[in-house]
Amino acid sequence: MGNILIEEKSIVVPGEELAEGMDFLPSSGCFREGEKIFANKLGILNVQNRVLRVVPLSGHYIPMNGDLVVGRITEAGFSGWSADIGASEDASLPTSEAMRDRVDRYVDLQKYFKIGDLIAAKVISVTPNRIVINMRERGLRKLREGRIVKVSPTKVPRVIGKQGSMVGMLKEHTKCEITVGQNGYIWVNGPVEGQFLFEKAVGLIEENAHKSGLTDLIKEMLEKGVKNE
Repeated sequence: MGNILIEEKSIVVPGEELAEGMDFLPSSGCFREGEKIFANKLGILNVQNRVLRVVPLSGHYIPMNGDLVVGRITEAGFSGWSADIGASEDASLPTSEAMRDRVDRYVDLQKYFKIGDLIAAKVISVTPNRIVINMRERGLRKLREGRIVKVSPTKVPRVIGKQGSMVGMLKEHTKCEITVGQNGYIWVNGPVEGQFLFEKAVGLIEENAHKSGLTDLIKEMLEKGVKNE
C-alpha cells in the first residue's frame, strides 16, 4: 500500500516528498528514491491512475505520445501536411495518418486540409527531429469555424478540471463546443457572447491556477456573465 502525501493540484517544490509506497509511479517532474517519490521541479501536482506528474508553472509545450492537440495547418506538401501545435517545430501529419483511404500522390492535398484549417489530432511519435500526429481515431477531425484561445500548456489540467468538471461547467454556461488540447490551444465555437465569456473565464483560470477554490471562483464569474447577457 502507499499514500499520497500532498493534495492534488497543490504547488510543490524541488525535493518535496509527494508519495510513499510502490503503488504509485513517478512521471515527468518527479523521481523515485527507494519507496518514496519526490518532485524535481516547481509546479502543480497532477495524479492520474496512480501516476504522479509535476506540471511546471510556466514553460513551452513539450509533446508526448498520446497527447490530444489542437493545431493549425501551416503547409501542404506531397505526402502530407505540417501543423502548428505550439511546440518548438511544426508537427507532421502524413496522409496515411489523416485519411482512411489511400490518397493519390498527384492530388492537391489542400483539397482535404487547407492552410489555416484548424484540426484536433493526437501525437503518435516524438523524436529529436520530428513530431508526428494522427487524425484517424474517433473524435479527431477538422474543426470547422470557431477559433483558438491559447493558454499556457501547464494550465491545461486546471482548464479541464478533475474528471472534466471545469470544462463541463464552461460548456454548460457558454453554450459553446470546446476542445482542449494538451498543447494549450483550445478550440471554441458557439455564440459570440459565449466565446467572449469563455475567453474571460480562461484568463481568470490562468491567473488563479495555483489557488484553491478555483472552481467556485469561475462558477461565480460565469453565472454573473450569463445574468448580464
